[in-house]
Amino acid sequence: MSLWDSIKKTATEQAKAQFLDVIEWLDDSRDTIVYRFPVFNQAIQDGGKLVVREGQAAVFVNEGKMSEVFGPGSYELSTRTKAIAGFFETIKYALNYPYKGDIYFVNTRQFADQKWGTPNPIMMHDKEIGPVRIRAFGNYAYRITDPKQFHTAVSGTRDRYTVDDLDGQLRGLMLQHISDAVAQSGIPFLDLAANQVEFARQLQEATAAEFGALGLGLEKVTVQNVSLPEELQKILDQKIGMGMVGGDMGKFMQYQTAQ
Repeated sequence: MSLWDSIKKTATEQAKAQFLDVIEWLDDSRDTIVYRFPVFNQAIQDGGKLVVREGQAAVFVNEGKMSEVFGPGSYELSTRTKAIAGFFETIKYALNYPYKGDIYFVNTRQFADQKWGTPNPIMMHDKEIGPVRIRAFGNYAYRITDPKQFHTAVSGTRDRYTVDDLDGQLRGLMLQHISDAVAQSGIPFLDLAANQVEFARQLQEATAAEFGALGLGLEKVTVQNVSLPEELQKILDQKIGMGMVGGDMGKFMQYQTAQ
């Protein structure tokens, strides 16, 4: 291709491209985690602006290579801005050329009230009782703490990544560590229902590292219910009854008869 043909081709591409004065994301949803800004065949205007709002981060990917992450603020997209110029191979075109890459906006606010639970009873071992089966469920909350890691490990090149897309994976991580949480808490199974706060704390500690590997921070875990098998529930009821009468067997028998 001759130099003149190259110049004409560049001019044609510039004419077709739409110039971007402001790059920003106005999130109108409650469940979008990552949004890819539409920059296909668009030219970044020299002197334009990148606007990142509170609760957001912006990640630039240039020809498949990750760039730095922009936190909340307003940034000038200019050849005079060193921090911006380093991100674009297209800088040699003075930015007025279709950008060969992707811009991702990441939602960094907290996603609360996410559900976890055991779809089926899970088998555990108690040093006093032996093997038992329990059900449990509750809520958890998380946020993206490392947008770059999350993009690399989870969301990738998708146009939009939502809470529902991540739900199954995170539920699996929670369930995977229930046994670890119970073991670390040292709480007997018969006392789990009365120690849900401690159970939740141990579950959060046992699972936090797995979330961190995805670029997420596990910020809160609650246990709303722990269900024991019927036979163990009867033993628990008896234990409660004994406590009510101070351990006196005669009074306990009277209590059972009254019940």
